[in-house]
Amino acid sequence: MSDKPVKLPSADHPIAIEANPARVIVTLAGRTIASTTEALTLREAKYPAVQYIPRKDVDMALLERTAHTTYCPYKGDCAYYSIPAGRERSLNAVWTYELPYAAVTAIKGHIAFYPDRVDEIREEPAR
Repeated sequence: MSDKPVKLPSADHPIAIEANPARVIVTLAGRTIASTTEALTLREAKYPAVQYIPRKDVDMALLERTAHTTYCPYKGDCAYYSIPAGRERSLNAVWTYELPYAAVTAIKGHIAFYPDRVDEIREEPAR
């Protein structure tokens, strides 16, 4: 039995996930790390919106798994990746919930980037 608390989204702590109709592009050190028209925008409580990008649309060869982990009572255990091209700035720059809780199961198979640890996360109209 886990001693980790599990919480459900509610009116006090809402979580909404919706398809982003734009192309989302993540760049670092002159390289495109990710580009997708299938991003999911997760809005949680009063936090800034986060773009979750399908792994298939991320150049995973540019990422390096780290031992760093965190826990969110709404989403579950979180694993991290660094982007070596960004050196110290991009340590643990990428996160993923590999087995997210049922309330946020849509983000399974997706990863997200800290905006301050990459050069840009931009949205362009999808063609």
